[in-house]
Amino acid sequence: MIEPRIEHPAYTLHHPRWLRQHVSTYWWLSKPSYLAFILREISSVFVAWTIVYLLLAAGAVSQGAVAYADFLDWSSAPAVLTLNVISVGFLVFHAVTWFNLAPQAMVIHAGGRRVPGAVIAASNYAAWAIATALIAWLLLRRG
Repeated sequence: MIEPRIEHPAYTLHHPRWLRQHVSTYWWLSKPSYLAFILREISSVFVAWTIVYLLLAAGAVSQGAVAYADFLDWSSAPAVLTLNVISVGFLVFHAVTWFNLAPQAMVIHAGGRRVPGAVIAASNYAAWAIATALIAWLLLRRG
């Protein structure tokens, strides 16, 4: 018996086109949750800036009064002040979104039962409030 000849399509340099939906560059503006996601990702840049700024401050303090005075002069420049104010807003946003995510990120069991997510988030906010109050007390006390 003669086997039928199977014809293969001719080789081409072109790949067939796949159906791909067009995604706008501004897809993240279509839903508030997408915008929050992008802002949270951007907030990490401001967290990094804050760390660099605090390291610069610590370095200036360690080098003496003149270096610290120079650092304060540089810090009072409008661009640095503006960047620091924006950074504080992003730091607060970063902290709030993390505290709201914490119940999904960590599962805590106590007494054989899972601790409710609201308790985990509330404990994070309480620790934040206590730390803020302690730092404010240390900075504002009269000595």
